[in-house]
Amino acid sequence: MFYYHVLARLKTYHGSGFLTYQSEKPLKIGSVVQVTVRREMALGIVIETVKKPAFATKPITAQILDKPLPAPTIKLLHWLMAYYPSPLGMVAQQFLPAALANKLSVVCCQSSVQTPTTENRQLTTDNRQLTTDNPSLPPLTPEQKKIFAGIKESASGTLILHGDTGSGKTRVYAELTRETLATGQSVLILTPEIGLTPQLVTDFQASFAEHAVVLLHSGLSVRQRRVAWLEILHANQPLIIIGPRSALFSPVQQLGLIVVDECHEPAYKQEQAPHYQAVRVASQLARIHGAKLILGSATPNIQDYYIAQAKQLPILRMRQLAMPGTHVVGAVEVVDMRGTRHRSRSPHFSTRLLEATAATLERGEQTLIFLNRRGTARLVLCATCGWQANCPHCDIPLTYHGDHHRLQCHTCGFRSAAPSGCPECGSADIGFKSAGTKSIVTALEREFPHARIRRFDTDSKASERIDQQYQAIVSGEVDILVGTQMIAKGLDLPKLSLVGVIAADTSLYFPDYTAEERTYQLLSQVIGRVGRGHREGMAIIQTYTPDNPTLTSVVSKDWAGFYARQLEQRQQFLFPPFCHVLKLSCARASQKSAESAAAKLASELRDQHFPVQITGPSPAYVEKVAGKYRQQLIIKSKNRSALLKIIPLLPSGWLYDLDPTDLL
Repeated sequence: MFYYHVLARLKTYHGSGFLTYQSEKPLKIGSVVQVTVRREMALGIVIETVKKPAFATKPITAQILDKPLPAPTIKLLHWLMAYYPSPLGMVAQQFLPAALANKLSVVCCQSSVQTPTTENRQLTTDNRQLTTDNPSLPPLTPEQKKIFAGIKESASGTLILHGDTGSGKTRVYAELTRETLATGQSVLILTPEIGLTPQLVTDFQASFAEHAVVLLHSGLSVRQRRVAWLEILHANQPLIIIGPRSALFSPVQQLGLIVVDECHEPAYKQEQAPHYQAVRVASQLARIHGAKLILGSATPNIQDYYIAQAKQLPILRMRQLAMPGTHVVGAVEVVDMRGTRHRSRSPHFSTRLLEATAATLERGEQTLIFLNRRGTARLVLCATCGWQANCPHCDIPLTYHGDHHRLQCHTCGFRSAAPSGCPECGSADIGFKSAGTKSIVTALEREFPHARIRRFDTDSKASERIDQQYQAIVSGEVDILVGTQMIAKGLDLPKLSLVGVIAADTSLYFPDYTAEERTYQLLSQVIGRVGRGHREGMAIIQTYTPDNPTLTSVVSKDWAGFYARQLEQRQQFLFPPFCHVLKLSCARASQKSAESAAAKLASELRDQHFPVQITGPSPAYVEKVAGKYRQQLIIKSKNRSALLKIIPLLPSGWLYDLDPTDLL
């Protein structure tokens, strides 16, 4: 009899140790098996061989796959458990997809699951999207050649590719892919959103027709996801794997290149346990495989940039347009919405933006209307001078709560009464406004009744998502695109010539230390959708604070100045990258019990005298959810290990997020 530690794929298993099972036949480490946990059937991964324990053990019911998970995958699994402590059942879910578990009752009747059948290969071909008529890759520009040579010659495994929008980062990725495939190694390309995958798959399939381009994401059918995952496991030729953050855990054998495109995006952070940050996982995966890791972005994260500089990692800069010529971006116009000078009959649009949209429609070109809205933040400002209220302790915007008519900081808990007038100019024109994409579309339909308008946001139906409508947009079947951040990044739209930004200030008022950074990134990205060399383009930014330093940095493309200001502020108020953060939260039936529980935990943690700074407790940004009141604590430390020591001490019912992307 043989005995093994098994990691069970079961959401309800919250244990911190592996489970022990017996088997009549020897199994390889990484074997995918069927086990029972408390009478519930589950998939599992064989982690290690152990001696016969002193207690009775259950048998491993069946070996599910004929091939074990690769050794690098198992190494990544062990690292993930140590770096992002989480219930082990949830860790296992990252490495064994639900698509595989959903077929458990079928595959367990077989001795093993073999290499994909002809039918499965057809499904995998479908996963690779449509064949295209795209021409072969264009020659590298002089700047792209220089960047490619710099990456090849670099002794570092990790590099930041800081390339302006339209500079051709994807062309560099393709050249690196060609070289990597020639060595017999696979390539993994990550995108932050499913909506960006069709463009990447189209480009790479046209350029590498002789290689399998495998698409792996949650938008595929269960069967497609299962077959794609199995093809990766059984591949005996190098692959190009494209997908969102979850693709990091696919069972790839030999990996030579990892690209994290748009690496600044918050979507790379897993919001559920194990709360991993994809850039950190990609870095570890590259180290395990000995692969190159390219972090590509026009607007890198401040924290990643700072760490790269501190570790003296290469930061390669691209500034030149990949399609040089006469078709460059026109002026980026900033429209001051204070007062009545630029106001139209619509509350959402300036007269300038309406005129420009009309002219664009007349030319048969496309307009993109971007609603700079993040979460449920309400715009609270003086319509006369653009004043906003900041927390005196955190230097982040205060949030207005209409039920109590007060302003509050959701990081430290500071509160103040909502003003009846502007403390700067004395005006009583204090606005509490919000807008949604649906109201924007309705207003546009009134202004332009014959225009073909499509909305793209999280409320869109599956068939209306941008990844499903990409070809229709590129071919010109859409006149006006309306949406939030999902249409602001990564897309190359040849017929687009006008970008309009509604209320550029909104994300600046988001009550978090990352508000200015996200505003800079979002606005830079959306402006970058035009002026990419296809045709002349322009961007119109509507704002109540035209002199805001973040907005002026966006317009002037002053990354260096913006970065320096942000580092100074974060060092002053102790925010990342100058500390590590642990966010703790609880939910209780009453406001009083939530406040009491949070205060008690804060007191207990302070009594432990850990080398940490405890901020709060304070109400969560969305204080009441599903009838429960939520409180949170923010724990900061320059030593990440100190935060890891706190997690095992948390009482039942407390949730934690290590290295959160925001503090809300």
